Amino acid sequence: MSQASLTVAVCLFPRVTTTDYQGPVELLGLLSAQKVKPPILAKNAPNFTIDITYLSHTLEPVQPIVGPRVQPDRTYDDAQEQFDIILVPGGPMVNPPSACNDFIKRQSPGAKYILSVCTGSLVLARLGLLNGHSATTNKSAFRAVQAETKDLPITWVEKARWVVSEDKKIWTASGITAGMDMAGGFLDHIAGKEYGLVCRSFLEMSVKNEGDDEFAAYHGLV
Repeated sequence: MSQASLTVAVCLFPRVTTTDYQGPVELLGLLSAQKVKPPILAKNAPNFTIDITYLSHTLEPVQPIVGPRVQPDRTYDDAQEQFDIILVPGGPMVNPPSACNDFIKRQSPGAKYILSVCTGSLVLARLGLLNGHSATTNKSAFRAVQAETKDLPITWVEKARWVVSEDKKIWTASGITAGMDMAGGFLDHIAGKEYGLVCRSFLEMSVKNEGDDEFAAYHGLV
């Protein structure tokens, strides 16, 4: 019997922060159908796989703020099917092309989950997707994000490593490496805590809980 697949769209754009998306992908990618799983990952694996697609506004390699160029799989305009999970990274002075914003907006009603990392939550806020929800963002950019969105009904949480909406659909992470912590919590949510621990142990990855945030105080937010 074939396994179900959760499809993930990774939203790329020029000057994206590499770790914002690659950190979560490193963990979630352990469930890829293409990965040859060692015994520790194959035992008691969930009954679904994760299929990751990298998107951009063109098929030209994407230049992140740091690191090598990334070759997208498809363009936003070509990706007309509904994805299960939308992953929105951030970057300095984040301003994705309109094709990216249009894609996120049309995908959001049908997506099972929307994940953002760092200032990716500002992208969601600008599209109205955080209205009525709690969220967090990069702590060094927190006040600027808060100021830009002051007229929107968003509850920005100062002391949070990551925040989940009440309906468990929208997950927002704080700055950069917090995306891996969020991905750890997200994997626990969709695959179960026992298998989540197996995956984190395979990567030798320690994760912080939602409220375990030392950087809010450092940046004078609390």
